[in-house]
Amino acid sequence: MNFPTELKYTKDHEWIRIEGDIATVGITEFAQRELGDIVYVDINTIGKTIAKEEVFGTVEAVKTVSDLFMPITAEVLEFNKALDTNPELVNSDPYGEGWMVKILIQDAAELTALLNADAYQSIIGA
Repeated sequence: MNFPTELKYTKDHEWIRIEGDIATVGITEFAQRELGDIVYVDINTIGKTIAKEEVFGTVEAVKTVSDLFMPITAEVLEFNKALDTNPELVNSDPYGEGWMVKILIQDAAELTALLNADAYQSIIGA
């Protein structure tokens, strides 16, 4: 399994790539494997500020629907429109083309509570 070291992770299996005050969020390779084939991504929080660990959308797989949790308090700026027609990108490229949202960081201090790749691997037993 792949755990890019430049990303930060949550215990809820989201990853975050920080670029200044903007960040990109998706779910980890581990999460997409656990869910199975992704058939739909529902995010209707564009323009809203979502608190850390609050739900910002859902991802639907063949067998289940799972909530997506915001890693840090942030405003949702953009949804990956490619997921409307190709939700399977979350399975095939979870850290690249399968990203879910771009966010505006509201409280950079919250970033310190996120996990690095080694800590995330410990949580999932990898």
